[in-house]
Amino acid sequence: MIVACKDDSKEGAFKEVDTKFDYNVEQFADVKILRYKIPGWDNLTLKEQKLVYYLTEAGLAGRDIMWDQNYRHNLKIRRALENVFKEYSGDKTTDDWKNFEIYLKRVWFSNGIHHHYSNDKLKPDFTKDYLNELFLATNTKLDGEAFDVIFNDKDSKKVNQAKGVDNVALSAVNFYGPDVTSDDVVNFYKAKNSPDPNRPLSYGLNSQLIKEDGVLKERVYKSEGLYGQAIDEIIEWLSKAREVAENEAQGKALDLLIKYYMTGDLQTWDDYNVAWTAATDGNVDYINSFIEVYNDPIGYRGSYETIVQINDFDMSKKMAVLSENAQWFEDNSPLMDEHKKKNVVGVTYKVVTVAGEAGDASPSTPIGVNLPNANWIRKEVGSKSVSLGNIIEAYNNAGSSGRLKEFVHDEEELALEEEYGQLADKLHTALHEVIGHASGQINPGVGETKETLKNYASTLEEGRADLVGLYYLYDSKLQELGLVEDWKAVGMAAFDGYIRNGLITQLIRLNLGDDVEEAHMRNRQWVSAWAYEKGKVDNVIEKVSRDGKTYYNINDYDKLHELFGQLLRETQRIKSEGDYDAVEALVEGYGVKVDQEVHAEVLERNKQFTSAPYSGFVNPVLVPEMNDSGEITAIKVTQPKGFPEQMLVYSKIYNHLPDVN
Repeated sequence: MIVACKDDSKEGAFKEVDTKFDYNVEQFADVKILRYKIPGWDNLTLKEQKLVYYLTEAGLAGRDIMWDQNYRHNLKIRRALENVFKEYSGDKTTDDWKNFEIYLKRVWFSNGIHHHYSNDKLKPDFTKDYLNELFLATNTKLDGEAFDVIFNDKDSKKVNQAKGVDNVALSAVNFYGPDVTSDDVVNFYKAKNSPDPNRPLSYGLNSQLIKEDGVLKERVYKSEGLYGQAIDEIIEWLSKAREVAENEAQGKALDLLIKYYMTGDLQTWDDYNVAWTAATDGNVDYINSFIEVYNDPIGYRGSYETIVQINDFDMSKKMAVLSENAQWFEDNSPLMDEHKKKNVVGVTYKVVTVAGEAGDASPSTPIGVNLPNANWIRKEVGSKSVSLGNIIEAYNNAGSSGRLKEFVHDEEELALEEEYGQLADKLHTALHEVIGHASGQINPGVGETKETLKNYASTLEEGRADLVGLYYLYDSKLQELGLVEDWKAVGMAAFDGYIRNGLITQLIRLNLGDDVEEAHMRNRQWVSAWAYEKGKVDNVIEKVSRDGKTYYNINDYDKLHELFGQLLRETQRIKSEGDYDAVEALVEGYGVKVDQEVHAEVLERNKQFTSAPYSGFVNPVLVPEMNDSGEITAIKVTQPKGFPEQMLVYSKIYNHLPDVN
């Protein structure tokens, strides 16, 4: 719930392109596929390379869990479509076949038949009859509901966040049985009491909730439980990683993670997170398990996710100044005194190089992560924040500047973005992760945000962290700390980019007439729209119409900074007090509905650009070399031939849930 900041909306086009490495793989529908390098790989020892390899294999071993979590028929559908793709020998020059290929690629990219960002079911541009022809030609079977759902309107939304409906019952995500309602979930967990109320367990995080004979029952993700076949493979690779752990603290954390996978015990999960948070030494780190709750419409259940990381020591040293000054940022924030932490502990920040991703982090990846999510651990022990440096580098080297030039208000705004935009983005990510998610505290006696703020918890938290970043980006403290040379220019570029994205450019991701539903898109819109409306009296942000095109121009950056501070204060109050009515009014009032005239105009203006609005990645392939005794003597980094090739290899090698239907 805290953050896996999936924001691939930046143009990132102003860094000199690396012509020696082709970051672009292919583009289809609304997606472009990129690749990334693993700089510094050869500087690792063989033991460290083994650790990275084993952790990467552990992550990929659970890949199919994410597919089944996303939708109950995903694996069956994927296997059928892949069989056609491999076996069909008919005419592949027709529009129908090309549309079939695009549909399969979209399914691969989204880990299922629902769009990775909008949550809408993907619509194929071919008919039932054509798919049946392909199945007949390739001896492929896909019967009943699994076939029909590709074409009908059933299960149309993976995650339904609409107001005034049963969000659980109307979400297709496979976290709940078909008869389970939102009230069932809330009441089921309301009856559970943690052994230590001050350290509440993350009930529901690693299970599916179903009804058997009208009685609610959890199916726990664990060895010999739900997804046990894949989890046993994960355990095997984690055990190999444990043998080459860099230090005792890292080894202790891995022991607890293995125990958690074996037992499914949530106290062990907390013990693991405490140990993992404290394990800050070494060159290698990882994220692994059921973590982020964005795919649960009411925020209980974690999606399977892994990221394997190598520390970028040079960049981490430069950025460590933020975590070292976390208490100053907390003390000087505009929050009410009672909502400030008196002692910000254990915030570590590193820029890392990604070596492999799986599950909810792949192909669409975050650019920054702050964990663990439990508020009590963050308060008592601290947290780890990372920025995925080589992922950001790949975005920067694969973009184009055309779309930016279309939507900036004037040459001054363009010049600011070109000069300071990348630095502003990097610092905003760092401030969001390190200071934003670590800041503030919940009032005594107020429950966890998933309980108090329910379906609005994720977007509120993301907006709150964004506001922390925005507030301090326009502060001389950054210059004092040596992070920028001109704090005002960096802050102005950050404000321009945020308002432009929140009110205009992110609309290219929506179909005309759609509401905003994804948590990050919602938070960018409600932050921007609230600031625009509250600043109208002083013309802080001006809506400009020129030659039939809409722009937003910031006239007063100082006052906008004040407005961001006011909204930050209010969002922390909402979280601290668990004020559901207030968060509902904020999100529904500013973050959901879209100005249809502006949206239509933006879509029309965007037609000139061929670059897709969403990006994701193939992963490098780590290839071990063995001696005659079967011992690894070296591990080489290679790149996959293409996106389909990697997807098919993954499905063949990591097919660890063959019995899941």
